[in-house]
Amino acid sequence: MTRQILDRKDFKLGLFSSNCSGGLAVTKIDERWGATWEENLAMAKAADRLGFDFLLPIARWIGYKGDTNFHGSVLDPIVWAAALISSTERINVFSTIHTAFNHPMVTAKQMATLDQLGGGGRAGLNIVAGWNQPEYEAMGTLMPHEHDDRYSFAQEWADVVLAAWQEPGIFNMETKHFKLRGAESEPKPQGNKVPILNAGSSGQGRAYAAKNSDFVFTIVPDVATGATIAATVKEQARTEFDREVGVFTLGHVVCRDTREEAEEYLKYYARDNADWGAVDYLMGLQGLHAQSFTPEMLATMRDRFASGHGSLPLVGTPEDVADQITALYEAGFEGMTLAFVDYVTELEYFGQKVLPILEARGVRLPR
Repeated sequence: MTRQILDRKDFKLGLFSSNCSGGLAVTKIDERWGATWEENLAMAKAADRLGFDFLLPIARWIGYKGDTNFHGSVLDPIVWAAALISSTERINVFSTIHTAFNHPMVTAKQMATLDQLGGGGRAGLNIVAGWNQPEYEAMGTLMPHEHDDRYSFAQEWADVVLAAWQEPGIFNMETKHFKLRGAESEPKPQGNKVPILNAGSSGQGRAYAAKNSDFVFTIVPDVATGATIAATVKEQARTEFDREVGVFTLGHVVCRDTREEAEEYLKYYARDNADWGAVDYLMGLQGLHAQSFTPEMLATMRDRFASGHGSLPLVGTPEDVADQITALYEAGFEGMTLAFVDYVTELEYFGQKVLPILEARGVRLPR
């Protein structure tokens, strides 16, 4: 099976965070996303049928407090990916793996197994170097908490995974943190590699992604700034690492027949019924323990965190939403993830109303 997600022929669309309670909407409404297996299976089958390119989960072990304990219930990404790959026909399914909590030799074996489940070419790896200090404490890890140290460790981790996929027999390998003697890893994934995605918004995070991933996944405050970020990351990959990478960003969608309906629903779930306790806790963690956002960005993004975890809002009619996605395509992005309050009903509407517009414009090819 060919890896369509890597073909660069058009703008790729994925779904993000459906394995987590709430998805990306930090809201208290009764109908918020529950992230049950039944819901995820329905979402994945719909996305596969509609022609979406990939599914991307979040790895999470503790919630974000507030009234709902946002992301307090999370399906394990590896198990989730295995079940969804087996339940769909075409769509790529990523597994999100934290380097600090997973041994690279184990991850290499798991990804090779997922690759076989999908007939080769449908499994993908999303590497997370870590940022959420309370999770380190909850897991009792002794791994470094400092931002730069996490990326140094993550580089060694990625090197071991690639060695496991590419070394033809028994091998030895020694780094600062890993001392492998008589290691071997079979089976190998198709082509001795799976598609790799890495989220990087800090300078070092983007450099790590440019060196190791096929797609750099980065949050942006607006399209104009995003265009500069995408161009910079691609140039860095070319000049420093002699590599070509694609750049993805993330957004959340509120799409209705009229703009007024969309804005009214956004206000309903993300302002009138936002879980502000969880929003402020999440933003505090971002400011204290990550470099994904500047303090200035954090100060102006409280509403955006409530509506979609800080991602770009795509709000309005199908034409409005298609315009915003087209702008990202023209800005140099290779794709993006989307999130909905209801990943099933709203996804069907998006597929019926927005995808045909994108196809008519040549942003996406018919699936």
